[in-house]
Amino acid sequence: MMETLQKTSLQTAAVECDVCITEKNRAVKSCLQCLASFCQTHLQPHHQSPVFMKHKLVEASKNIQENICLSHKKPLDIYCQDDRQCICYLCMIDNHNGHSAVSVDSEWTSKKKALKELNAKCQKLIKECERGQQDLNEAVKLLKSSAEEAVENIEKVFTELICSLEKKRSEIKEQIRAQEKTEMDRAEELHKHLDQELTELRKRQSEIEELLITDDQIHCLKSFRSVCVLPTFKDIPSFTQHTHLSFKDISISAFKEVLEDVCQQQTARISRVSNVHVAQTPEPKTPDTFWQYFCQLELDPNTANKELQLSEDKRKVSYSYKVLQYPDHPERFDWFHYILCREGLYSRCYWEVECSGKAWAVAVSYRGIGRKGETDDCKLGLNKISWRLGYFLQNFCFMHGKSQVRIPPASRIGVYLDHRAGTLSFYSVSDTMTLLHSVQTTFTEPLYPAFLTGMGSSVRMTEQRRVHKDQK
Repeated sequence: MMETLQKTSLQTAAVECDVCITEKNRAVKSCLQCLASFCQTHLQPHHQSPVFMKHKLVEASKNIQENICLSHKKPLDIYCQDDRQCICYLCMIDNHNGHSAVSVDSEWTSKKKALKELNAKCQKLIKECERGQQDLNEAVKLLKSSAEEAVENIEKVFTELICSLEKKRSEIKEQIRAQEKTEMDRAEELHKHLDQELTELRKRQSEIEELLITDDQIHCLKSFRSVCVLPTFKDIPSFTQHTHLSFKDISISAFKEVLEDVCQQQTARISRVSNVHVAQTPEPKTPDTFWQYFCQLELDPNTANKELQLSEDKRKVSYSYKVLQYPDHPERFDWFHYILCREGLYSRCYWEVECSGKAWAVAVSYRGIGRKGETDDCKLGLNKISWRLGYFLQNFCFMHGKSQVRIPPASRIGVYLDHRAGTLSFYSVSDTMTLLHSVQTTFTEPLYPAFLTGMGSSVRMTEQRRVHKDQK
């Protein structure tokens, strides 16, 4: 896609031949030595004459003058690795004397290789993001479908429940009225029976009272037998033993409470539904799975303290017992024996380092860590933007934001970073991998690997995969 965009851009912005006089033809190549662009006809000397055959031709460009040094008007054919800029040979003598320099072709070959690796990583990340989008779309689709199905189900259930409750309400009302009639009929019958008994008893009481006030003893004695025997009735029913029973006690309040409790429980479950969530990528467990995230790192000389010595391949740093003649640079640590890597990491990465001595540390930091002075803003592990593992005051520990966690010492350290998941883990590496310390947080910027090397110590980054015993 990038090549297509480049071709489209070149076709849109046509470059004219610098040799054509009357009618300008379209240039097909530009010469970095001649600093001119040529059409197919005027390009022939570059293909035929030995004088021009050594000139370097590139795609026709209107920006050919950008390949010339503004100060010396010479081709920019040298790359200063210390200052990371293209220079001419006179710049090398004047301002970059003693710097590490290579040809532009050589540096571009190296950068092109790095770009290809970066492009592969980018493509891998794109596939992961696309897969994540697909999973997210599936989750959203499932969520909508599930929600729609739940709404339809709730509508159906509550409609049926309302119908059922209305039917049950009618049945209960009919049952209460029927029971009321039964009990009222029984009460009416008892009422009549009691009325009869009261009439008989009151009549007998009147007869007894007459006998008590009469003086006719003979009449009293003759009537005594008839009045001394009371009428025989069934046992008078007692209504007091069931007075606690009432239709007021017949209630569906218990059913209401149960129904409301069930509805509350199911409603609470709705807030816990989570079809859409971000699943963290499982952290690797075996050396092989770690190495698939291996990243090639390079130390940045512009950040190195002047008492640190770098190897030629910029993969090893060791303490120097003298001050080295590094040029002043705003990114250089001027007090602490620190150095950063060039690369800022923002995805899943793994790297290993071999450490010697007892004055070293392996760390990661945001780019904005302080470089000048000895305040905590400049100290790896003693602020909120750096994480460090190694020796500190003769203790082997992990440090972040001034907090310390002492851990068993190790000399070969594996560092695994999952920037998106906020995971940073340090391992002791041998035939197996032992977790020393792990951090779970949220990273807001790219992380730069950093190292400390004090007196008698050095740190080397592993360049290629280590061969394990079981693989030999």
